[in-house]
Amino acid sequence: MTKALIIIDTQDSFFETDYWQDNGFDTFKKNLLSLVDKFKVDNQPIVKILHSREDADDSPFNPKTGLVKPMAFLPQEFTKVFYKSVHNAFTDTGLATWLKRSGIDTIVITGIRTEQCCETTARVAFDLGFKVEFVTDTTLTFDMHCPVTDTDTDTQYSAKEIQARTNLVLAKRFASIHAHSDY
Repeated sequence: MTKALIIIDTQDSFFETDYWQDNGFDTFKKNLLSLVDKFKVDNQPIVKILHSREDADDSPFNPKTGLVKPMAFLPQEFTKVFYKSVHNAFTDTGLATWLKRSGIDTIVITGIRTEQCCETTARVAFDLGFKVEFVTDTTLTFDMHCPVTDTDTDTQYSAKEIQARTNLVLAKRFASIHAHSDY
């Protein structure tokens, strides 16, 4: 089994969003760097995925802002870098072709927005025939609220609750769930 570490959207753009939260960020960085180090020692590929939206003029994800770059704590060299403009890392990026040509059958998912780009990438990867290992403690998301229309109140969800929900819907369906210490 050949694995590749996929680091999704861990980029400076997030620092300029209105939903950025620092809670959990230090632990995320520590866990992700530990996993990166393990992949480096084992000489396994590390792939960086960056979210870039040229059509979104007022967005920190527009490359014109200079923010579509890996966060400073990450190594600046990767085996391969892909740019995406949708939620998953496969549509229109060439990632699947590169993985197959490289003999990689298992992807290890990490990155920012556990329930959004990371989870969506896991689902698509599974549908494309890859084995998926989802390393929840090397993903980051933010507290969110959901308006409830029948009561006119907001339901609050913590980042931990959102991550638990992602684990629930992915486990034994689309991915195996892991911690960085499993590697």
